[in-house]
Amino acid sequence: MDFKPKMLFAYPKSKVPAIASVALAALLAGCSSTDVDPTAGWSPNKIYSEARDEASSGSFDKAIPLYEKLEGRAAGTAMAQQAQLEKAYSQYKSGEKAQAIATLDRFVKLHPASEGVDYALYLKGLVNFNENLGLFSWVSKQDLSERDQKAAKDSFESFRELTTRFPESKYTPDAEKRMRYIVNSLAQYEVHVARYYYERGAYVAAINRAQSAIADYKEVPAQEDALYILMLSYERLNMADMAADTKRVLEASYPNTRLLANGFRKEDRPWWKMW
Repeated sequence: MDFKPKMLFAYPKSKVPAIASVALAALLAGCSSTDVDPTAGWSPNKIYSEARDEASSGSFDKAIPLYEKLEGRAAGTAMAQQAQLEKAYSQYKSGEKAQAIATLDRFVKLHPASEGVDYALYLKGLVNFNENLGLFSWVSKQDLSERDQKAAKDSFESFRELTTRFPESKYTPDAEKRMRYIVNSLAQYEVHVARYYYERGAYVAAINRAQSAIADYKEVPAQEDALYILMLSYERLNMADMAADTKRVLEASYPNTRLLANGFRKEDRPWWKMW
């Protein structure tokens, strides 16, 4: 999937000579000690070309101030909108997540009818997306912090808004895959915590976490395990009726389940790796 910003205007193919980029880098490096703006006499096209060159070479920190210049120089145009999206992308690639989200929120607020809103929502989801989220579920000794969970849920909400508002967007199929990944990862994490409590004899805590997984995450693979842990915990607490009811639900929902016969499954391969 191409994460780079979609084009909102017809960008001329002509390139600025490479020497200009070298000169620009030197000028920007010295900019902090002077009030001289090296881009003062530049056209918006030239600023944009230089910004793209910097971003293409991986110098996102140098591209960001150029995009900011372009926002003001080309205000009210599609090029200014493009600059905002590419600045957000550069901030994302530079690890400036909070700044990227602020830029994207501002874009959506200022340009609600722009053709770039679908990409803005997609990129906002990516900024908060953690590709290793499932690893925390997989390695039960690792903890999924509240910050990680909040970021995952924020990512999910951005992707959900994208898929709801723009079902035909080219970014929607990938967003839907990432939404499933997030839900599965969070549910599996709850199940791992429930199993952790169960194996240490904290059966009430195990019941609470298993019930949380069942109530909060519908139609995910972890539901089967959550029901099994719930049943076992009820049995350990001598709550025979609750255990029997849970077993009936497990058998009805997963008629081919092997948990009742074989016990906990071995965690010999990660289900969560999607990329």
